[in-house]
Amino acid sequence: MTENTTGTNGSTGSSSPYGGLYTEGVAIADHKAPDGPIESKWTRRKFEAALVNPANRRKMSVIIVGTGLAGGAAAATLGEAGYHVKSFCFQDSPRRAHSIAAQGGINAAKNYKEDGDSVQRLFYDTVKGGDYRSRETNVYRLAEVSANIIDQCVAQGVPFAREYGGLLDNRSFGGVQVSRTFYARGQTGQQLLIGAYQALERQVAAKTVEQFTRHEMLEVIVDGEGAERRARGIIVRDLVTGEIETHLADAVVLASGGYGNVFFLSTNAMGSNVTASWRAHRKGAYMANPCYTQIHPTCIPVSGEHQSKLTLMSESLRNDGRIWVPKNREDCDKDPREIKEEDRDYYLERIYPAFGNLVPRDIASRQAKNVCDEGRGVGPVVGDFRRGVYLDFADAIERLGRDAVEAKYGNLFDMYARITGEDPYAVPMRIYPAVHYVMGGLWVDYDLQSSIQGLFVTGEANFSDHGANRLGASALMQGLADGYFVLPNTIRDYLAKVPKSDLTQDSPAVVEARQAVAERTERFLSINGERSVDSFHRELGNIMWEYCGMERSEEGLLKAIDLIRGLRDEFWRNVRVLGSADTLNQSLEKAGRVADFLELGELMCIDALHRRESCGGHFRAESQTEDGEALRHDDEFAYVAAWEFTPPSGEQEGVGAGMGTPVLHKEDLVYEFIELKQRSYK
Repeated sequence: MTENTTGTNGSTGSSSPYGGLYTEGVAIADHKAPDGPIESKWTRRKFEAALVNPANRRKMSVIIVGTGLAGGAAAATLGEAGYHVKSFCFQDSPRRAHSIAAQGGINAAKNYKEDGDSVQRLFYDTVKGGDYRSRETNVYRLAEVSANIIDQCVAQGVPFAREYGGLLDNRSFGGVQVSRTFYARGQTGQQLLIGAYQALERQVAAKTVEQFTRHEMLEVIVDGEGAERRARGIIVRDLVTGEIETHLADAVVLASGGYGNVFFLSTNAMGSNVTASWRAHRKGAYMANPCYTQIHPTCIPVSGEHQSKLTLMSESLRNDGRIWVPKNREDCDKDPREIKEEDRDYYLERIYPAFGNLVPRDIASRQAKNVCDEGRGVGPVVGDFRRGVYLDFADAIERLGRDAVEAKYGNLFDMYARITGEDPYAVPMRIYPAVHYVMGGLWVDYDLQSSIQGLFVTGEANFSDHGANRLGASALMQGLADGYFVLPNTIRDYLAKVPKSDLTQDSPAVVEARQAVAERTERFLSINGERSVDSFHRELGNIMWEYCGMERSEEGLLKAIDLIRGLRDEFWRNVRVLGSADTLNQSLEKAGRVADFLELGELMCIDALHRRESCGGHFRAESQTEDGEALRHDDEFAYVAAWEFTPPSGEQEGVGAGMGTPVLHKEDLVYEFIELKQRSYK
């Protein structure tokens, strides 16, 4: 799994060029993927993985945190196989997982349109879309199992859109020139989640899965020393009663989603957080590429300081909608219907004629920012400029008819009208980029196992498949691939070999974990400061968006690190958490999540600072081509940055002390089957 033999924390002792913000440790590598042709690696790995006979599966238990597509699919599949599964979510129902919010579709290499698609092309598009910063073996496997996902979901009754003759329909998404996206109007995530939920509830009824709703994981239990450290359970809080509970198992799976809410304003559900992953990181799980965040180009623009959430408009709208801004600043105040065709700048079609409005998300987002920075944005002035561009369906309505457009996108148009009070059939939509997804996450090997044995990570919570930028409709693909097809085949190899644990509620590792949760909770409630948790979260989000958002620079990132450290120090001195620990207390829930965001935010900025190149969603102002495109430096940065947590020392120890100096472990990215080159969508 990892190679880590130097120093207490695997550190070589070499410091960063930024005044000791981090140190560099030994290199790591993924040793789980078999040798040989990439087309046969997954088949070989499944065959070589040890088996567990059905009678023994009943004696083995697996904890799964999260009930979205990755977690729900994994729990249903492992329950069906006969393992004893405990499924946890902080929502009041597994159906409330954030996967339900996905709109546009799910990719699969079925080639139903006979337009040249294949497993190889999906593999290539995903690696290229991620700007050559993903691991080849994992991406090829994702493309390979994608077709199975559609068959699985159709068998479950997922109502994918169909053509007139009854065949499954496809549409295109950004960064590709084929149609491989299966969809259910603008509700694809919801329909897929209902399918996984039905499969999960079947296993709940069969008593192979125990379901714990309104329970939040606050700590992972890790037992053993050195190379024998293994995840053996979790500590959770019942969000209704406040009771702290211990749950033990033979393996733990984190399927807890991404950390986009570190920016405060994002398209994520309000409750989405990093706590499960961050608690694991503090226990020794490496955090990989945390600075890789995705800014989605088609979101309803910010309307003022009052907002606490942003709303996504599906990327599928870019199939038929045309994106433009006025050529002249003086036209930005006009009704868009009064601006003549020759006075409009369809800037994506102009700059990227081969892909047009369907360029990848990072490129579309940066270009929207650029035209708004030039003073050609539209809509109301928010802050110091107009944050919006037009997404216009007038041509599509004229070409296809209103009924056809409504059949494709009706629920999305209705949602836009309800939120903005504007009719998108009559007036162009206004859109602007917003934080939507994270490609970074806990480091995992080919088996989806983290740097802690027995701790597996699936879906958006891991880093493995998307590199520096995720293509549209690939999140649902990864979540279901991990949950239905990958994890069930890899976790059995671990379960077949792991020694049986004799851990009890009174074991030192368990007592230590429970005590850490209790001390942290007590500290939150005892500070009794003057500022709300939300005020700290909003301020952190402003720092992250300003200095670690669509464009980063050395000067800005160094400033952000100082600001975050100061804000974190004030948080632990001046936050006010109302209520008590022994009842429903959303203020206490938020405090724990924001405390973790304050540490994560610093690591994201350190990661962005150390990566002195532009790639995908990570755009360094100092590293761009003459025409403003991202400029990679493959000779220096063709690696995964896996960060190891180190606790603070000396006077800084204890709850709220923050982080010590993180250790950077590099996993070199070796491309054997795809040529490494600069991306071009022109």
